[in-house]
This record gives sequence, C-alpha cells and structure tokens, in this order.
Amino acid sequence: MRPDEPNKPNKKLERNNVFAANKKDIKNGNNFARLVGLLTILLVCGSVAYFAHAYFSAMSSVQQAYRGTGKTSQLISQKKPISILILGVDQGIEGRHDRGNSDTMILATMNPQKKEATMTSIPRDLLADIKGDGKGEGRRYYMFRVNSAYQIGGSKGATRTVRALVNTPVNYYMEVNMEALESMVEALGGVDVNVPFTFTYHTHFKKGKQHLNGKEALDYVRMRKEDPKGDYGRQMRQRQVINDIVRKGMSVNSITNYRKILKVFAKYVKTNLAFDDMLSIAMNYRSCTQDIKSGYIHGHNVWIGSAAMQVASTKELQRVSDLVRSSLGLKKERLRNQETRQNSLQQGLDWNDPEDFRNYVIYDKDSDTIPWDGN
Repeated sequence: MRPDEPNKPNKKLERNNVFAANKKDIKNGNNFARLVGLLTILLVCGSVAYFAHAYFSAMSSVQQAYRGTGKTSQLISQKKPISILILGVDQGIEGRHDRGNSDTMILATMNPQKKEATMTSIPRDLLADIKGDGKGEGRRYYMFRVNSAYQIGGSKGATRTVRALVNTPVNYYMEVNMEALESMVEALGGVDVNVPFTFTYHTHFKKGKQHLNGKEALDYVRMRKEDPKGDYGRQMRQRQVINDIVRKGMSVNSITNYRKILKVFAKYVKTNLAFDDMLSIAMNYRSCTQDIKSGYIHGHNVWIGSAAMQVASTKELQRVSDLVRSSLGLKKERLRNQETRQNSLQQGLDWNDPEDFRNYVIYDKDSDTIPWDGN
C-alpha cells in the first residue's frame, strides 16, 4: 500500500477472520474443551509411541534369541497344530559353564482347533538312540541317556533324537537356560503351585498351595533326591511351574511387565521361532491354555554295566506316540525304531516287576545276537 493511499481493509486478513473467534465469544467452557482435546491428542500419540516401542523392543529381543532360517512358519500362520521341544539346559547352574546336558526335556503340542495343549516330560536318563546333529561326532553315538543328545548335537541333536523316539514331528525348539526361570518368574510376579509334600531344598516348602518367587521356583524344580518319585516327581513340579508361566505369559496383565520379560528372553532363550511366529501364537493359540494335559514317559530302572538308566517299554512308547500324534491331528502309526528293536531282543524281562533290570543288553546296530561294545 502506498503512503498516499487511504487505509483499506486487508482482504486476506478479512478472509481469515472467518476462522477466528471474537474475543467476547470465547468462554471458559471453550478453554476447557481445548485442554481436553490437547490431552486426548497427547494421550493417543503417547499410546502409539508406547506400543511402537513395545513392538520393536519385542522384535529386537526375539531376534537376539532367534536361531532359525528367517522364514515365517506356514503352520503357525495357518493356525495348524504345532509341537515345540522345550529344553531346560543347565549352564551356569551349580557351577556348570560348558554346554551341559538338557536338564529338562518337555515335548509340548498346541492345537487351536481342539483348544488344547499337551506337555510330555521325557526322563533325562531314558535310554534312547542318540542322533546327534547329523554331522561330525554326533554320528558315532548310539544308545545312551536321552539328555546327552543336547550335549552331543545341541538343539538339533535333541530334536532329531526325540522325533525318532516317539515318531512325531518336532516343529520347533525353545532352548532355555535354567537361570532364566528365576528371572522369568520374577518378571511375571511369581507363580502359584500345589506343593505335593513338605520338603526343604535351600527353601522350605510346605504341602499345599503356595506362591513362589523366582528363587523359590528354581529351588522347587531343581530338587530330586528327596522326592519319593525321583525324577518323575521333579518333572511333575517342572510342569506345574511351566503351566503357570504359560498361563500368566499369555494373559493381558503380563503386558505391564513386558520389558522385564523381553530382557530375560533375549538373554536366556534360543529358538527357531521367528518374531511373527511368536506374535501369531500369542494371538491365535491362546485358547490352547484352557486345557493343558500333562504327563510323562514312564520308564523302568535298569543297570547297563555300571550305568544307571531308564528304559521305556514298547507299549509305553507307543502310548506316548499315539497321544502326541493325535494332539497334532495325525493318524496313529505303529512305532518301529531302535528303542523298540532293543526291547524286542531282550529275554525274560517282566515290565511289571518293580525291581531294577540288571540283564538289559544293548545289541549292535547290525546284529540281533552281538551285544554292542560301545564303539
């Protein structure tokens, strides 16, 4: 505008006045409405940021634990029944620092169609055909305690051994350092168990329902010698704790502790389940936790030379094979493997006799008459 021109209204400002409220029209109620709107926007932005952080933190933690091929599982994306071998390994516990054996072996199945899951404990001293990892030294092993498969061939060796033992697919594995148990229980706020009898193992446990913190839960599952059922009793207590961990871990309430849980997961767990697999399991397999059937492979005490082991009868191995295959929606098949072959070659054994077998003989791979010499 030139200095000699009269003052004229600015057309642009005039148009903007349409969007501006007159000061005299502004009331306290409008100020409050603006404040509420601002807080709502901030809350939404904060929520998005929180869940984005949770998502990427979860992804980062699982990627640290991931040992797979990078491919998302079609079984899980299609909500098919799956099986997972849970390996509780004992590095760092009671002074161990090598790979160690798998202190705990549990074959779990999840069937979202049937809304059920199974957990079958495998006794650590069970005689099995050790498969190794399919290469290297693992090839030269034969019949020995099933928990040695992990020491010989890692998770792959353990998976191959269990697959052959009960003739069922083992789709995934989850290798958990036993040190994780204490931290995981703490992150979930403890677990609830029904103690079968009073005993003391670093911690005093009284028969009946009891809430355990992390250290107490670790002591609870480690004790074996004072249990009248021996390793079977310990397996039962392990399943108790794992059942409650699964129940709480799949609940919405555990989201508040996700940072602690993910930190434990990244540090102590190795698995071939990808992040998207786990996310899908959490969303689509939750109904399986409503009905968890748990049990174990029953074995008979034997002495093979100076080594104390356990051997499962062919009937028992067939029962477990049928159970797991049915849970996975597979037809039952007659079990034929090295374990059933060895059982068929024994003479004069009474599987109903509670006394230890001292005449169980392991025969050579290629002979039905020549005992195996360990080489």
